[in-house]
Amino acid sequence: MLSWLGEQLVSIYGPFRLLTSHLFLIGLGGILASLATWFLLPRLWQRLPTDKGRVFAVGAQQSVGKPVGAGVLFISIFILVCLLVIPFDWRMLALLVCLAFAMLEGFFDDKSQGGWGEYRLGVIDLAISFAGALIISRFDTVSVWLPLLKTPVLISPWVYVPLATGLIWLTINATNCTDGVDGLSGSLSALALVFLGAILYGVVGHKDISQYLLVPHYPDGALWAIAAFVMVGCLTGYLWYNANPSAVLMGDAGSRPIGFLIGMLILASGNPFLIFIVTGVVLVNGATGLLKVALLRFFKIGIFKSVRYPLHDHMRHNLGWSNTQVLVRFVLLQAVGTPLLLVLLFKVR
Repeated sequence: MLSWLGEQLVSIYGPFRLLTSHLFLIGLGGILASLATWFLLPRLWQRLPTDKGRVFAVGAQQSVGKPVGAGVLFISIFILVCLLVIPFDWRMLALLVCLAFAMLEGFFDDKSQGGWGEYRLGVIDLAISFAGALIISRFDTVSVWLPLLKTPVLISPWVYVPLATGLIWLTINATNCTDGVDGLSGSLSALALVFLGAILYGVVGHKDISQYLLVPHYPDGALWAIAAFVMVGCLTGYLWYNANPSAVLMGDAGSRPIGFLIGMLILASGNPFLIFIVTGVVLVNGATGLLKVALLRFFKIGIFKSVRYPLHDHMRHNLGWSNTQVLVRFVLLQAVGTPLLLVLLFKVR
């Protein structure tokens, strides 16, 4: 909307061309989302359901009674800000629709007595992930760039869509599993989004830099980057109140759409292996637990028997880490590890 407005007004007053700058829109969107979330959350969270605790979760009693499902507030803010700052693109609109469905799925799960069943949630996540894969691919041949290969690889939509669906489903559920320590899921997600936004805007979205680093150039990379930084703004406003000891919890209404967005941005960057780089700690913390349960339940294969999942529960219960130690150490691992791995990823090309 603002981009269109800038195009109409630039002939009247030159500085209005700022409204057509992707970098300006990134900054404006992030600031608006952050301030709106920070201002509205404490004024609306009394309308949210309250946390009832999680069975077998370490320290679950500390969250009982706190407002949960704050994601329904800041994801709604995210959608409105994106409509304001992202230049019109039908794929962006489709992305926002899918995010809204993921938010509502999570909110009704947060609100229901005892929560929705895991199979029910898994199927809904799969449907949303499939829609996301179709949005990214447009069911056409997709060009991706991979480690150790200088030239892009063309992948048929019949192969790409199932693999992309699985990747998005994984990021949704790994992010959801990581939400159990005050500030942890929001902080790790914000870091992942910052790195993805930088890649989308400054690498694959920049013609000269992408050519120098031997990666494909995606002209719409800047649009995806705006979405990434708007979500970072929302998470900043949320983390102001979710810092230990938290006053409000995002719930599934926040973690599921955030995971969906991260998966979409990884695919939009053109390299699915970025999932291991920008969300490595999230995967180790949450996705390995999913693997443990799946192997035991469906194949009767028991692994990691001595490890409690999500991994942050193991650190607190078995190693005696405090919530603050879990947060700081996990964030340090991702904040230091991701840029180092990104340098290696780009340099080996």
